[in-house]
Amino acid sequence: MSLGLYIHIPFCGKKCRYCDFYSLPYRKEQVSAYVEAVLRNIRHYSDKSTVTDTIYFGGGTPSLLSAEQISAILREIKDNFNVENSAEITLEANPNTLTAEKLEKLRISGINRLSMGIQSMNDEELKILGRAHTAERAVKAVYDAKSVGFNNISCDLMAALPNQTEEMLIRSIDAMSELPIQHISAYILKIEEGTPFDSMEIREKIPDEDTSAELYTAMVKRLREKGFFQYEVSNFAKKGFESRHNSRYWKCLDYIGIGPSAHSCYKGARFAVSGDLQRFINSPIQITEITDSSPCGFEEYAMLRLRLAEGYDLNDFPQHKNDLIKKIPPLLKAGYITYNGEKIALTESGFLMSNSVIEYLIF
Repeated sequence: MSLGLYIHIPFCGKKCRYCDFYSLPYRKEQVSAYVEAVLRNIRHYSDKSTVTDTIYFGGGTPSLLSAEQISAILREIKDNFNVENSAEITLEANPNTLTAEKLEKLRISGINRLSMGIQSMNDEELKILGRAHTAERAVKAVYDAKSVGFNNISCDLMAALPNQTEEMLIRSIDAMSELPIQHISAYILKIEEGTPFDSMEIREKIPDEDTSAELYTAMVKRLREKGFFQYEVSNFAKKGFESRHNSRYWKCLDYIGIGPSAHSCYKGARFAVSGDLQRFINSPIQITEITDSSPCGFEEYAMLRLRLAEGYDLNDFPQHKNDLIKKIPPLLKAGYITYNGEKIALTESGFLMSNSVIEYLIF
């Protein structure tokens, strides 16, 4: 078995209008205290008995931290965990926070994968989303990263934006896929309750369900044509560049999360930290609450595996095999799944209907 580490950096220069993740405005003195709290918690969870093969800085906007602060966190991790030489170490980044000089320092510190929150290559769409960068700035950030030696770069892309047409989405995909990147995380916009996007003005401009489905289908097709193959419902990669850390979540593998709102699945339990920055900073050790004392049972495991293109192996929970086999014929006939006698996997149209297909199969 191996282990993953997730470090939550809950600071943003500006909160996007669609975002409901836990994040707060950047304040320099607060960030310094936060980094110290992260270092304390890394020492608390110290575990050299298991190989750590993925580390992920998520947020928020982790790239708001200085390269020196990221480096200090990585040094503490390497002092307290058995980090594999070829570990995947990802940093989520906003294009506006990156310079060639900072990127070089980040690469030297050990970051070897970047996940850039670009979302669109259309400036009008970026304004609607509340993003601070332009498409031109995003392009520069990617090329700067490439120039200093990053060879594993992912970009976020959002579809079904207000007033978005298929032509607009395809233009963004074409522009993004021309960049020296290896991975695209592509999401259908979801209106989250309580965000600025949760308004009639925005809801009236969002494509309806049928149009969103058409946009998703067009997006998958175009990404495939550009060499990005779907390996999970919302993730596309060139061969060999699938996200190893995110795959931990879908395969029910162990990971420790550090920071307010971070979740963990570790040593047979799921636990979470409350979304309270000051509480995290003030506590000698982060305060966690058990959310599942026996995770990765059949329902959760199968649901997560079916999100992956490789699918679910019926032999993983043999006691449920016959029940699943009975449900296969109508899904095969509808073209939602493939079945080779051992594995069930969603097809392209199955991914589009993933929630309904998975619910029918498992629950």
